[in-house]
Amino acid sequence: MGRISKGLDAFQRRHPTLSVPIAVFYKYVDDQGPYLAAIITYYGFIAIFPLLLLATSILGFLLQGDAALQEAVLTSALGQFPIIGDELGRPEGLTGSRTAVIVGAATALYGSLGLGQALQNAQNIAWSVPRNSRPNPIVLRLKSLVLLVSAGAAVLALSVASAVASETDTFGTGGNLRWSIRIGSVLVIGLVLTYLFRLAAARRLRFGQAAPGAFALALMFQALQFLGTLYVTAVLSETEGMDGTFALVLGLIGVIYIAAFMGVLAMEINVVLARRLYPRALLTLFTDRVDLTPADKRAYTYYVRSQRHKVNEVIDVHFADHVPDQIPSPPELKELREQPPTTALRTEDLRAAGLRREKPQPDAEQAPPPAPEER
Repeated sequence: MGRISKGLDAFQRRHPTLSVPIAVFYKYVDDQGPYLAAIITYYGFIAIFPLLLLATSILGFLLQGDAALQEAVLTSALGQFPIIGDELGRPEGLTGSRTAVIVGAATALYGSLGLGQALQNAQNIAWSVPRNSRPNPIVLRLKSLVLLVSAGAAVLALSVASAVASETDTFGTGGNLRWSIRIGSVLVIGLVLTYLFRLAAARRLRFGQAAPGAFALALMFQALQFLGTLYVTAVLSETEGMDGTFALVLGLIGVIYIAAFMGVLAMEINVVLARRLYPRALLTLFTDRVDLTPADKRAYTYYVRSQRHKVNEVIDVHFADHVPDQIPSPPELKELREQPPTTALRTEDLRAAGLRREKPQPDAEQAPPPAPEER
């Protein structure tokens, strides 16, 4: 590394206010966060319209005896979703032929199950849960339903509370009321997200391990609502017809992707703080010729062990004590075929590492050292 990069690296290693955000971003890149956010966006886009229309219909049926409360709850509930809230806040809800309702419900089920699985997959990748420790396909889908029902119940409860608060003076009036509702929403959403983060992971998480990212996501969601309002004011209000429909769909995809990006980032915040995966080497994303920090080695060890497929599969992680001047080319396929699978893989790893290793780390069933994660 050059003198400037070494100075910057040393500076950020000494200051957690810099090293923590850098470590979160590096973890996001290492876990292929953009692709995790993209798959969440795909299933979210498929599920969101049928689910919200179905929820609108159910709320309308349950509150049909109180038109004022029905309107207040629907407005509050749909207001949680930027851009599309006004489009769905119509009294007819989900109507049409029986076939259309069945198709809509089936689409919502497919999208919601896929969304739940995508969220669990992102959480398990972030926490580097070994593949053999993740839920089987049946349990995975059942947990997806529990996740979505819990999230829907939380949105409904928050909407009812907001609607009731807006009809009384308990929390103040005018600006005081708006700020009280906003602060209360952040706290409630943060607690709900903490529960959902703990539920989605295929490992036990304590409240303190899931809360930082959850409350950070609750704050980011408030900013997303503000951006959605700006988009509606600046773009959708100026378009009509086909242009308006295109702008609505495009804006919806963008908002869902930003929300998914925020969600994955919140998961990475939890992992980095809980496992102290900071500070990272500043140039570790760009080159092999860096001095790895203990946090780098812990992170890379977790990445490797997350690929364990069977409980009797032993994974031993080592780091060479130097970087060779020239990285040897991989062994020929014929050479690998002549060796047992484990020997072949170790041969390739050792050749790439320059044949010199540090002191071996503990067995694969133990946490990578030193990992002050379980605090």
